[in-house]
Amino acid sequence: MTYDLIIVGGGLNGPALALAAAQSGLRSVVIDALPRAVLTHNDFDGRSYALALSSQRLLRGLGLWDWLADDSQVMNDIKVSDGRVGDASVFLGLHFSSSEIEEGPMGYMLEDRYLRRALLDAIDSNDHVTYRAETRVVAQETSLSEVRITLENGETLHGRLLIGADGRQSGTGQRAGIRRTGWGYGQTALVCAIAHEKPHDGVAHQLFMPPGPLAILPLPGNRSSIVWSEKDSRAQAIQALSDDDYLQVLRPRFGDFLGEISLAGQRYLYPLNLTLANAFIGDRLALVGDAAHGMHPIAGQGLNAGLRDVGVLAHVIDHAVKRGEDFASPLVLERYQSWRRFDTATLASSTDLFNRLFSNDNPILRAGRDLGMALINNTPALRRTFVREAAGITGDLPDLMKV
Repeated sequence: MTYDLIIVGGGLNGPALALAAAQSGLRSVVIDALPRAVLTHNDFDGRSYALALSSQRLLRGLGLWDWLADDSQVMNDIKVSDGRVGDASVFLGLHFSSSEIEEGPMGYMLEDRYLRRALLDAIDSNDHVTYRAETRVVAQETSLSEVRITLENGETLHGRLLIGADGRQSGTGQRAGIRRTGWGYGQTALVCAIAHEKPHDGVAHQLFMPPGPLAILPLPGNRSSIVWSEKDSRAQAIQALSDDDYLQVLRPRFGDFLGEISLAGQRYLYPLNLTLANAFIGDRLALVGDAAHGMHPIAGQGLNAGLRDVGVLAHVIDHAVKRGEDFASPLVLERYQSWRRFDTATLASSTDLFNRLFSNDNPILRAGRDLGMALINNTPALRRTFVREAAGITGDLPDLMKV
């Protein structure tokens, strides 16, 4: 069988790219190793995403936002504080408000179950997209005119362009000989959702503490998503606790500004590391999302960076198709790589620097970073720049992320 795009990875970025390519009249197959039932469950499991305004625009451009809007939570404000255990409820840092930009809210919170289901429903109803669940790729070959993959069952698929959207351990990238650069942080993220007594008013909080950052992100109703970083051994010990004991550890870090808290959904652990593919492209091949770059969640930009890859790759492919070019040629793919490599390297370096700067209780560093935050918070032009960065509306935007 022959397709325009063979997309390996059916999480979020892969289906989004297939839908974007369909708008250019291209046919895609999305291959996912997981069973479909795992991806379409309806129960809330605690996983959610902070979508920048630019990512919301992309989802709107794909025709998905009308399905998602009612289940999303607007992020009106972001408060950043250099907290420490015992005083996490005290605001001492930055305050970014959506009112400082004209384009709209900085972003939205959306649960994984809604986004994943919307993407899968959309590709099911799209004649240009085929979805293959519980399917593994075991080999890939490239010629001047096509790419050929072999599935675990021996079946062979042919396409013009191969996309690796298969995560930080991308088999697509490995089979293409693309090496990676990175390191671990010695930190693990504890991820969960909580219900709380008081309303959050659409305010997201980023608290910097010596073991690592704690993000409190608003969900619909009196609920919030928690991404909480600790040293590896400490995180493992906390995760092993009962729900009640887990909350006893979280409460002093969280503070009491939202009243009483309780767990809502499951608890997860994610080891934290930085990993960048040394190349985002190969012969008739492109990597997107974590397959291209995995970074610390300190700024909540993981999915946003992946959707920016999707938007940019769809943009260069669409413009190549309109010009009559081979959209899988090295010349076209280099446009994608040159557009995304600098942005992702800058973002990865920034998150790495911020994590190292703030994940300690050194009094000299603490004084310096607090002074820096105070300077930004009291300089409207600087503050507005950071708000626009958080919204993802700076720099050269692909078509799907423009107004």
